[in-house]
Amino acid sequence: MNGMDRNDRVLAGVEAVEPDGMTELVRGNEAQLVERIAPLVRIQPVLLDLGRVERIDAAGVAALISLYRAAQEAGCRFGVINPRPHVAEILALLGLDRILMSASVADEPPCGVELVASAA
Repeated sequence: MNGMDRNDRVLAGVEAVEPDGMTELVRGNEAQLVERIAPLVRIQPVLLDLGRVERIDAAGVAALISLYRAAQEAGCRFGVINPRPHVAEILALLGLDRILMSASVADEPPCGVELVASAA
């Protein structure tokens, strides 16, 4: 994962960036995601597209929580969109769906320009 991919897309005025090829948010690659996305969540709202993430473990969940906390500390919003059914189920079991998948995450950006980044 390096810099912003120039395969960006715009969705309803929201920029989307895809880190290279992440299909699993698990121990061993979660640090790359946090390293890449944490600076962004401190300066702008971020919606992380989990559409290609097929598997998530405790380390991946911890990474999402870390990004959420960094955004909250900066007064910005962080959330996830498009989780695959298995990932959505895990987030729901942990009660994180109410926090990370809330409509208000996308509807009320409190800082900067909103960015949608894909975890895939």
